[in-house]
Amino acid sequence: MFGECHAHIFMNGYDYRKAVRDHKEVPNETLIREHLQAYADRGITFVRDGGDNLGVSALAKKLASEYNIDYRTPIFAIHKKGHYGGIVGKGFDTMKEYAELVCQAKVQGADFIKIMTTGIMDFDTDGHITGEALTGSEVREMVHIAHEEGMAVMAHTNGAGPVLDAVEAGVDSVEHGNYMGRDTIQALADSDTVWVPTAVTIANLVGSERFDDGVIAQIQEKARERIAFAFEAGAKVGLGSDAGAYRVLHGKGIEDEYRLFLETVGDPERVDDVLKVSEALIRQKFCV
Repeated sequence: MFGECHAHIFMNGYDYRKAVRDHKEVPNETLIREHLQAYADRGITFVRDGGDNLGVSALAKKLASEYNIDYRTPIFAIHKKGHYGGIVGKGFDTMKEYAELVCQAKVQGADFIKIMTTGIMDFDTDGHITGEALTGSEVREMVHIAHEEGMAVMAHTNGAGPVLDAVEAGVDSVEHGNYMGRDTIQALADSDTVWVPTAVTIANLVGSERFDDGVIAQIQEKARERIAFAFEAGAKVGLGSDAGAYRVLHGKGIEDEYRLFLETVGDPERVDDVLKVSEALIRQKFCV
């Protein structure tokens, strides 16, 4: 089985608030081990976490070798205060403060830096991203600082313009990348950036009764179109499910994502070839 290139081990797949309560005082080792076992049971030996502000992924990294898992984490994600990202990391006001957080993550054992440059999809509408995106100049400076420290950059980014800004800034991977247009996908394909769509976070919402299934179906169809074009354009597409997100279970989430790729692209050999190249690049970039 391929590696899981985007997970949040502190989340449980069904209730974010409960997940925070479970780890708030101290990381819950029993729950962490249950999630690691879920990966081991499926033969998954590589997991790249998206970070948290509770110290959970840091402990998971220490425990993972017991399950024959190469576990990589940014320790915590970094966001600009007043913007999306507090649920998984720490905030900054100035670039000096951002640089201090990069150094703090390194000291705490981070394998790479994760930045938050936009909000998330509003599942009540088709095409809207919550919050305000960071400017291109801000993203360039954040990537530059991290790279100067010898750290690869994972970027939580949605929307055509913000993804293009991230790619042009030289991020090493774009996570989610919802609502990209073909021009942006082509620019991504022409770069060394790996795209990790985490599309199953949309697909698994169908039938949940949390959102309008008609709206979810429209969002899902556009997500599939982006993935199909990315494979056609020769983009480097990584397999990551955002495991821990609502209805995306640890271990099973990556299987769901892989199945979605197969159904969308329709060529198992092509899917496997792209995923092998992309995962190798992720391992090269993100395993310090």
